[in-house]
Amino acid sequence: MNFTQELSAYFKERCLLAEPMSRHTTYQTGGPAEAYVYPQTDEEWSFVLKLARTENIPLRVIGFGSNILVGGKGIGGIVCSTKRMNQTSVQDNRVTAQAGAALDKVCELAALAGLAGMEKLSGIPGSIGGAVYMNAGAFGQETFDCLEYVQAVDFDGRPAVLLKKDLPHSYRRVDGLDGYIVLGAGFSLEKKDFASLVQTRNSILHKRIEKQPLEYPSAGSVFKRPAGDYASRLIDEAGLRGLSVGGAKVSEKHAGFIVNFNHATPEDIKTLMEEVRRQVKEKSGVELELEQILWGEFSV
Repeated sequence: MNFTQELSAYFKERCLLAEPMSRHTTYQTGGPAEAYVYPQTDEEWSFVLKLARTENIPLRVIGFGSNILVGGKGIGGIVCSTKRMNQTSVQDNRVTAQAGAALDKVCELAALAGLAGMEKLSGIPGSIGGAVYMNAGAFGQETFDCLEYVQAVDFDGRPAVLLKKDLPHSYRRVDGLDGYIVLGAGFSLEKKDFASLVQTRNSILHKRIEKQPLEYPSAGSVFKRPAGDYASRLIDEAGLRGLSVGGAKVSEKHAGFIVNFNHATPEDIKTLMEEVRRQVKEKSGVELELEQILWGEFSV
């Protein structure tokens, strides 16, 4: 029995074979995953991790796919989705959430409970696991600002609770999580008037609608913010707003976004990313660093 048969026998309808990644990423493009599974319990994670380890199978973890571009040739091995691990709870000034919970839903939950510290993260289209893994942030607030601990499992299947103080973190970067899969997180927040928090949240959501090209599939900011500047400003200054390759283009609404405006292939998007980096480097001398993650094989 090969690994795909073992996964199918174990996960049944929660195992999808040759599954198009266009269904699981916000770019809405990407080749197939050899096996795509939804582990939910510690035992299920232990099973899939042991299988990957003993048979030397590549394993990746995905939440909402809101920061990932998958190549047109697809991905070998196993992709584990946390999407069905979405439980949340509020107790006193603490919010806990499983990795597959929507970050925006957790922000809403906190605001309605009169707990401050996550309201400016509203509207970020990722999962809690993804937000923790990359210290997602917006409008001057970051996931790690109020993070207390991360519930995780290592690649040998051993559970771990990692405290914020033991995880060095900075802008869109967390050290110390590479050997782990994030299964959940706990946040310690501050009591505040819920009406003002809801107002802040609504204002942030309105700003996103106003400034971001939410009408097209994208994966948010393509590049990290360079020190003392903004990637979108440099892209704009290089005259690249509206530049397109195939069905992908630099958004006219926000130059920091690449949008899939017309059935873009992953190769269209990757080629455009590289062209933007090349022209910005040529015109400003700044080397833009990719914020998004590339998975699998590309035919360019």
